[in-house]
Order: sequence, then structure tokens, then C-alpha cells
Amino acid sequence: MAAAIVLLAACQKNKEAEAPVDATAIEAQTDTVAKDIDTVTTAEVVKEEDAVKVAATDKKEAEVKPVQEVKAETKGDYAAFGDKIVADKALSKEEMLKKYKGLKAGDTIAVKFKSKIKDVCQKKGCWMAMQLPNEKQTFVKFKDYAFFVPLNAADQEAIVSGKAFISETSVAQLRHYAKDGGKSEAEIAKITEPKIEYKFLADGVLISK
Repeated sequence: MAAAIVLLAACQKNKEAEAPVDATAIEAQTDTVAKDIDTVTTAEVVKEEDAVKVAATDKKEAEVKPVQEVKAETKGDYAAFGDKIVADKALSKEEMLKKYKGLKAGDTIAVKFKSKIKDVCQKKGCWMAMQLPNEKQTFVKFKDYAFFVPLNAADQEAIVSGKAFISETSVAQLRHYAKDGGKSEAEIAKITEPKIEYKFLADGVLISK
């Protein structure tokens, strides 16, 4: 009888000794899970915040900067852009076409001529086309990209001073210029062959007011 009581007491003590161990294991496991959950939640929040910051940065960089204002100096009946030039002794468009026909690829001549503006870049006025006889034209850009002309300058008389030359322009570049000039998709699609172009690099421009 005494042996049975001792054995029962020993079993009860073992059960009581095991209980805290299990509880500790459960608590430790629960804490670990809680910590993991907290870690994941924090990481997700950080990622979401970073994504918002990146999106805001991308949006800021994607914003289109305002076009630089065109500044012109008035000279008589003309508004002047770029280097200072005078209106007299400018070749006519007929005389300018003869000059172009005498050029070959790689040739450059310093000249000043007068004609009507046919087209202007509608993004910022960084180029223009000027009329020549027989439905031809010369494509005018500005030296060192140093100045622009008004977007509404088409159909006005202009005098340009600089260097004239000829070059072959690819289809891709022709379509790009046509798009900048406000041409329709149908008109742009008709450009399928490269062509020899009359070009001009102007350092000074006068546009009639």
C-alpha cells in the first residue's frame, strides 16, 4: 500500500514537472509566430511606402518642363532672333534655289536669303521650313540650338543668315519632322522614301511683324 502511494505521488510530480515545459514551448512558439507576423507586416508597409515614393518620383520626372519663352529684339519691321543681322542684301528665294542646285553633298556656303516661312516646329519652335520656287523648301535649324522662333510664325516673311548645304534625310527622320510640324497620321504614312534636302543652319533670323 505504501509503495502504491509513493508511485502515485511520483507520477503526479512528473505530470506537474512536464506541464510548465509544454506551456513554455507553446508560449515560445506563439511569440515566434507573432514576431514573424510583425516582421512581415512591417516589411509590407515599408515596401508600400517605398512604392509610393518611387511612383511620386517617377511622376515628377515625367512631368513636361515648360517650353522656354522666345525672346526677340525688334528691328524696324522685323523681330530678331539669334545673332544680330541686317535685312539688306538678302538673296531672293529664286536666287537661293540656284545656289542649292550648284551644291553637292558635303558642300557648304555662307549666305543670307529672304522667303516666306512654310512650317514651324509646333513643340518649341526649334526648326522651320522656308519656301523655295517649284514647291521646294529649305529646312532651317538654329546654330547651337541657341534660340527658337515663335510657333505661329508660319506664312510670315523671314530673312535667315548662316550656312546652306544639302543632305539626304532618312524616312524615320522625315516622319519625325512631319509629326513635329503638326502633320496628320495619313500625311506621315505617305513618307516612304528618303530624299535629298536643302538645309540651312542659321545663326541669325529676322521675322516680319
